[in-house]
Amino acid sequence: MIKNFDELIRRVQDRPVKKKVAVVVAQDEHTLEAVFKARRDQLVDPILIGNKKEILKIANDLNEIIEDTSVIDILDDIESARKAVSMVHEGKVDVIMKGKIQTADLLKAVVDKAFGLRTGRLISHLVFHEIHNYHKLLAMTDGGMMMYPNLEEKKQIIENAVSVFHALGYEKPNVAVLTAVEKVNPKMPETVEADLLKKMNQKGEILNCVVEGPISYDLMISKASAEIKGYHSEVTGNTDILVVPNITAGNILGKALVYSANAKMAGIVVGAKVPIILTSRGSSTEEKYLSIVLSASVAQ
Repeated sequence: MIKNFDELIRRVQDRPVKKKVAVVVAQDEHTLEAVFKARRDQLVDPILIGNKKEILKIANDLNEIIEDTSVIDILDDIESARKAVSMVHEGKVDVIMKGKIQTADLLKAVVDKAFGLRTGRLISHLVFHEIHNYHKLLAMTDGGMMMYPNLEEKKQIIENAVSVFHALGYEKPNVAVLTAVEKVNPKMPETVEADLLKKMNQKGEILNCVVEGPISYDLMISKASAEIKGYHSEVTGNTDILVVPNITAGNILGKALVYSANAKMAGIVVGAKVPIILTSRGSSTEEKYLSIVLSASVAQ
């Protein structure tokens, strides 16, 4: 069990070899602030790809000294993304991070059939939250990539998230498939799919985790609420991975936790050959920094 991001940071710092992060179109101040902080904290070694002149100017403004060899001068955004992907194939990069580049342009290089980073697995988004009244980090998926996943896609989303938790040292993470109610209702397809995912887990079709569903947020987060409603499960009050029904629910829940409950957040894209950090333009420096921490924690 990982209680908070501070514990995750210490784990990465204790590793003898630092992961290498390629920042694509790196001439972005907030991104570089996060990257330089991660470097100072002995978490990663950054490789900055983009407009070298602008990168060095931002570094100078931030009073940071960077080696000339850690900056690759490429002015074209698409070529910057392709360079990062090629460095992964060459074994020179463990993580890719979005800088001042459109998400679609970066992902185009990642999923390219000829030279991209596909592994045959679904590519999905996974977010970790540190919530002040919850006893450990809580992950949520997928609020950033898959818009309206079907049953098979939800199965793969769960498997992606579980693989990340195994990389973090969890043996059998608890998975809650979130719905509005805790009973199967044929008029609410997400409850039917949640029940099917639970049965797939029980049959051994989804391995190395415990899947519960359908389950509402209050029962997932609070064992006391579950007891009041007579809902019995080892997942209640002890969830590791929260699976939302669609991107809308995940987006709203994630932003509500951050902006209304002051939760800390880190997110990565998983299912490709390496973790990919795709924070939005509005993401804080802290979120970008914590996403670097998370990616370094699970990069193989």
